[in-house]
Amino acid sequence: MSGSAAIVSNSTSENSNGSEKTVGAALSRYESQKRRDWNTFGQYLKNHKPPLVLCRCSGAHILEFLRYLDQFGKTKVHNNGCPFFGHPNPPAPCPCPLRQAWGSLDALVGRLRAAFEENGGRPEANPFGARAVRLYLREVRDSQAKARGIAYEKKKRKKTQIKKHDQETTTNAGGGGLMMMMAAGPSSSSSSSSSSAARRSSIIIPLSVFN
Repeated sequence: MSGSAAIVSNSTSENSNGSEKTVGAALSRYESQKRRDWNTFGQYLKNHKPPLVLCRCSGAHILEFLRYLDQFGKTKVHNNGCPFFGHPNPPAPCPCPLRQAWGSLDALVGRLRAAFEENGGRPEANPFGARAVRLYLREVRDSQAKARGIAYEKKKRKKTQIKKHDQETTTNAGGGGLMMMMAAGPSSSSSSSSSSAARRSSIIIPLSVFN
């Protein structure tokens, strides 16, 4: 397996005067990792017995690849019979196996799914998006959460941030609507104009209610 395929992010060449000239732009960290992952998967296909062709890969082959990667994992996943099962910080070592962490597998599948389509694969035939792969990742997440005593939850916006955003939206929307409604009203005496403006402003509904 060659997970360390050479990636030239800033390739250079020499012109007739011997000076170096940059011919490629630096790749982002994500793009570099995605290319390394894609090269690793391609090498896995070549070394597979019998060799696999990308166009014939299915969700079952992706599951086989993910399980193969477990031997290189660095995350301790406790077995059911381990005394440290469910403990996030075990006080002593144990013989439980090392596995690929769920977060690493989930990110890997996401990168390979994108790389598959970038390399000519059809979205509807993308094996990395197969239902079996999604179910496997969910199973790994749940089992590791129990074994390691941790919870995998998506980061949610704090209520204070949401409330502040809604208040800002209401202020902006309400102010604009108030100005338009007042400008549309007929001009008469000062007392009638004030009372009608007050009635108009009292029925303004913030636009955020409909978002």
